[in-house]
Amino acid sequence: MATLYLIRHGQASFGSDNYDQLSELGQLQADLTGQFFRDIGVRFDMAFAGDLSRQRETGERILAAQPHPCALHIDPRFNEINNEEQVKALLPTLCAQDNALRAVVAQGLNSSKRYQKVIEAVFNAWVAPDCDASGIQPWPVFRDQVYEAIDQVMAVAGSGATSAIFSSGGTIAALVARVVGASADGIYQFYEPMMNCSITQLFYSRSRVSLSCFNDVAHLQLLGAQRQAELVTYR
Repeated sequence: MATLYLIRHGQASFGSDNYDQLSELGQLQADLTGQFFRDIGVRFDMAFAGDLSRQRETGERILAAQPHPCALHIDPRFNEINNEEQVKALLPTLCAQDNALRAVVAQGLNSSKRYQKVIEAVFNAWVAPDCDASGIQPWPVFRDQVYEAIDQVMAVAGSGATSAIFSSGGTIAALVARVVGASADGIYQFYEPMMNCSITQLFYSRSRVSLSCFNDVAHLQLLGAQRQAELVTYR
């Protein structure tokens, strides 16, 4: 059996001019996650990340704690779902159909809680079989390229390897849904609770992939308690 860790990036910079960068807390989360892997004896044979800055930096910081860091391979197929283009394309129609959602949007999306409600509505509309929005990447295209990418990682890493993929919540949710056999309308249940620098662990062999743990942040909870600091964040 081989092991594959799916690791969400550290906290990004929500509300800033450039969301796609780790906040100071996000950098600390990544550093401590790297120390955690080092201290429990996990050594990565191969590592991959999307090409978003928050994904790459998380991978670099975690790998820096390894006694003998492996190279970080960049693969844009592990990028996050493009929420921005989906919101632009789908939200007007959804608001026209849903008074409650329209009221949320009217209050502004500078609140993380309100923004998450919008993402839920837009994401579920995007993955629906009858989504006909033009000009944006269709869900089946995104899904298939993510599946292809992880299949290639597992094939290249081979038997007995320990590998890591540094990615984002929507992408990891899509992969977990595939492993457990969830339908498209069940993916959001894995997307919504995804925490920063959470660890999802898969075991796999030539013919089978199994989910060992999902969205685990026990390492940050413990280290936060020791430091008297709040290290667990969703956004």
